[in-house]
Amino acid sequence: MIYVAGKAPYPCSHHHKTERENGVNLAIFDLDNTLIEGDSDYSWGQFLVEKGLVEGEFYERENQRFYDEYRRGCLDIQEFLRFSLRPLAENSLDTMLALRQQFMAEKIDPMMLPAARHLLQQHREQGHTLLIITATNRFVTEPIAQLLGVDDIIATEPEMVDGTYTGEVAGTPSFKEGKVARLSDWLRQRGGNLASSWFYSDSHNDLPLLEQVTHPVAVDADETLQQHAEAKGWPSITLRAGTTPVPPITLK
Repeated sequence: MIYVAGKAPYPCSHHHKTERENGVNLAIFDLDNTLIEGDSDYSWGQFLVEKGLVEGEFYERENQRFYDEYRRGCLDIQEFLRFSLRPLAENSLDTMLALRQQFMAEKIDPMMLPAARHLLQQHREQGHTLLIITATNRFVTEPIAQLLGVDDIIATEPEMVDGTYTGEVAGTPSFKEGKVARLSDWLRQRGGNLASSWFYSDSHNDLPLLEQVTHPVAVDADETLQQHAEAKGWPSITLRAGTTPVPPITLK
């Protein structure tokens, strides 16, 4: 069970039986604005503008438009990915890798949250499997997952042919219902299930997956998700108020 200080335990029917049978506890985390204080996808676009790699005024305007549409819940993910993956195809891999290293130091390091690291460690100490699932592409997010010490990540996959990015998407983007589909594939490959599972997210775009797990938790949630969480009786926490989650979470 999951306990949030000041609230009754969030119930989980058939939880104990299946947990013993399956022996796997899965802690799933959204990345942007959940484990980090910002959106890595949006920030990567702004970073490319700052470095002069893309046409500044147009790219910045479109990047903002897509981010606003994401927050409103009306993002056309395929249109956005055609936009956001183009720089990977139009520049050499060496150039992009060097820029990514700068991006990690200049943009991502300041977004790291001590309370997020604490929450991850809580689950590690319980022997739980940790998984990050994000709509942002793997090129941007894989080193962030590594920085957080999380080995497993489901991200939107940029297509690569003969060692070169094409600017297209490989497979299903891990966005909205796509997160559920990609996670189902991931679990099937490993013989796992969601019988004992947590999912932490800030966004109403993640409601399809939040509805699937046994322990949904809203983290610094947007207004739509916060209202939904309150109606459902889901725990709601912040990772931006110090070195530990507020209110504290106790995993049982």
